[in-house]
Amino acid sequence: MSTDLRTARRRYLVVLPVALALVVAVGLLLRDRAPGGMGDGFLVGGGLALVACAAMAWRTTRGPGRATTFERGWTQTGDERDDAVLTRALAVLGLASLPLTGLAGVALGLGARPEVVVTLLLAAEAAVLVAAFVVHDRRG
Repeated sequence: MSTDLRTARRRYLVVLPVALALVVAVGLLLRDRAPGGMGDGFLVGGGLALVACAAMAWRTTRGPGRATTFERGWTQTGDERDDAVLTRALAVLGLASLPLTGLAGVALGLGARPEVVVTLLLAAEAAVLVAAFVVHDRRG
């Protein structure tokens, strides 16, 4: 691995508590001022994302050889190949996000419910990222 794991551990010890404080602050603000269950959804989604990030950080610092390419690439503890695979997959997502967002705008213009459109947009972007990552990981 090309990254010093002690530096990565120190970075995680700073970033994860700051991210937790930010998620809680924004979630409580949304619970107070946003309509419906937006604050609760943000808190649950943000909490799950932080748990996933903490698990990736744990796996990459405890046993980098057992961590997946995605975990090493996302936590920036991998080698050049891991970084290249993630960069290529994110580039594909960036290219696909423009037409997907355009389709979402057309759907909204035709009268689709915004909640459904946004949910489908996020699901489509997640599917593009997963597919692009798998394709580039297999090729590389």
